[in-house]
Amino acid sequence: MGPGLAAFTLFHVILSLIGIASGLVVFGFITAKRLNAWTALFLWTTLATSVTGFLFPFHKITPGIVVGIISVVFLALAFYCRYSRQLAGAWRRIYVISAVIALYLNVFVLIAQLFDKVPALKAMAPTQSEAPFKVAQLAALLLFIVLAILGARGFRADAPRSA
Repeated sequence: MGPGLAAFTLFHVILSLIGIASGLVVFGFITAKRLNAWTALFLWTTLATSVTGFLFPFHKITPGIVVGIISVVFLALAFYCRYSRQLAGAWRRIYVISAVIALYLNVFVLIAQLFDKVPALKAMAPTQSEAPFKVAQLAALLLFIVLAILGARGFRADAPRSA
């Protein structure tokens, strides 16, 4: 890997980590809080992560490309719900579910990369078909299902503010 590709990879990883961290903060919507700046940071960095993922050299469709395409679809839906539909009516729940899916996909890739790049994890699951990898991915999936359910139930219309 040349220095240009290494720098680009670092940029992509930083975007991904910012997207994941800000996405976890955004889950304040479980309690109906709107975190507009955090939401924008989450959506834009997660979109940038997906888009920059398509810019790596590749010669065939990979699982990462498929995940990136799926992520972009759900991010487009989240952007539409949040900014075009202003979270009105059913768009609020659709936003929560699409945002959770986009965040989950970013975490899914993070787990795969950790098991590929961290020697101790790679030793436990060298082909990513072993139990430790499957357990980690299943735990993440279950966590995000719970977050989606709680978010869809908890992220309601803004409560009227008292004067």
